[in-house]
Amino acid sequence: MGEPLKPLNIGIVGAGKISGAYLSTLARLTSLRLTAVTDLDLSRARSVAEQAKAGGEVAVAPSVAALVARDDVDTVLNLTIPAAHADVALAALGAGKHVYGEKPLATNRKEAESVLAAARAAGLRVGCAPDTVLGTGTQTARKAVDDGLIGRPVAATAFMTSAGHEKWHPDPEFYYRPGGGPLLDMGPYYLSALVHLLGPVVRVTGASSRPRAERTIGSGPRAGHSFPVEVDTHITGVLEHAGGALSTLVMSFDIRAARLPRIEVHGTSASLSVPDPNGFDGPVEIHRGEGWETLPVSAGHPDAGRGIGLADLAEALSARRPHRASAELAAHVLDIMLTLMDAADQGRALPVTTTCERPAPMAGADR
Repeated sequence: MGEPLKPLNIGIVGAGKISGAYLSTLARLTSLRLTAVTDLDLSRARSVAEQAKAGGEVAVAPSVAALVARDDVDTVLNLTIPAAHADVALAALGAGKHVYGEKPLATNRKEAESVLAAARAAGLRVGCAPDTVLGTGTQTARKAVDDGLIGRPVAATAFMTSAGHEKWHPDPEFYYRPGGGPLLDMGPYYLSALVHLLGPVVRVTGASSRPRAERTIGSGPRAGHSFPVEVDTHITGVLEHAGGALSTLVMSFDIRAARLPRIEVHGTSASLSVPDPNGFDGPVEIHRGEGWETLPVSAGHPDAGRGIGLADLAEALSARRPHRASAELAAHVLDIMLTLMDAADQGRALPVTTTCERPAPMAGADR
């Protein structure tokens, strides 16, 4: 037997709401060890350090610069707001640290390419959420597609509909500013799943709208406060995959209720129902002509949680293989979303100029 994998030391930048989900995963993964945390609000950083201290002492760094300079940080876990993703990633890479960040990779193509270029120049890894696609839901569906259970893939649908995050989030403004909106917020889950299932996208067309000029916070200490909407909040699109399949996408913060499926993939011999890509598991169902049947779990990381992509990055470093929740995939997903918004503005189909390799499936020994 080989030596056990040395834990990757993690420094968290951003101790907001999503950090709790990562802490839960970090606590049970021996390949990762939290060593430091920082936040613009140091009281939040101290709270995270206190929560995580059962796994060892966690330092509270006074700033991003101080955290990325620490010798006991190998990889920076970037949980800041989207507008800060690229700046924090570049600071970490400049200090010689690997980076794993929340989605999206950046808010524009120039920032995304600067992160990729900095990582290449430094010989460092950059990973990016979502890693939900590594769970048993999307991976079991992918195996069904790869095994030919639906025949040749022809089409897919992907729907994310809600009335907006201001109903539950106490500080929702950033969802409605540049870098936010339903497509950049939730699109990475759905588009990453579609790339895993059907491969990269080569062309898109779309339309979008902004039905309301302002929104009102519905909960928390600022309930009743109104703020402007600066981005389109209902986006529809058609994606052409390199393999020929066509995906129809709807991302909306303007739908009160719906009975739409999350993702379906349709082939020449069967149809596949895929669970919510914002979760790690859920039933995968197939319809071969005589009703829906549930497929047994056949691939994917069992009992996964947010941060499993970071664990895959740690294992990939040791094995010297590509990690699955990669910056290249995230950059392609970002480009799909930005091109879709450009197509909606221009009223015509546009090519997607980036591409990526379909990440390796999680099955067998990788489970």
